[in-house]
Amino acid sequence: MTDAILKSQSETIAFGKKLSTQLKGGDILCLYGDLGAGKTTLVKGVAQGLEIKKEIKSPTFTLMNIYNIKTLKQKNIKTLVHIDTYRLKKEEELLEIGIEDYLGAPNTVCVIEWPEKIEGLLKGKNLIKINIKHVDEKTREIIINPK
Repeated sequence: MTDAILKSQSETIAFGKKLSTQLKGGDILCLYGDLGAGKTTLVKGVAQGLEIKKEIKSPTFTLMNIYNIKTLKQKNIKTLVHIDTYRLKKEEELLEIGIEDYLGAPNTVCVIEWPEKIEGLLKGKNLIKINIKHVDEKTREIIINPK
């Protein structure tokens, strides 16, 4: 996986699709970036790459959306879990809705927006950190595993 400069939503989706081909069960994508940076757009691309047909919406109020993957044979991934902790007050809220069943599960890929809010739950997990930065109104810089 390499860093990228993306100049549109369609390029961000295409990047997410490409990224999905490199994922395996147990991976956790941690998406960092300001509001409107393109985190959910990237998740849409990952979902498309995993052959998910449902519309992807950020789970800002529900905290977690679960998508079963029926057709994909790639790397034994059967579930995509999309988590958005923007409105999360404490990690326990995610524990109450069963997050531990998914984080790092061998047939699951988790994508987390605002992961800095749940660092305690992510310790010891296989994390792929992605920082999305505004360059200008349409352009984004993607930095994978920033230090």
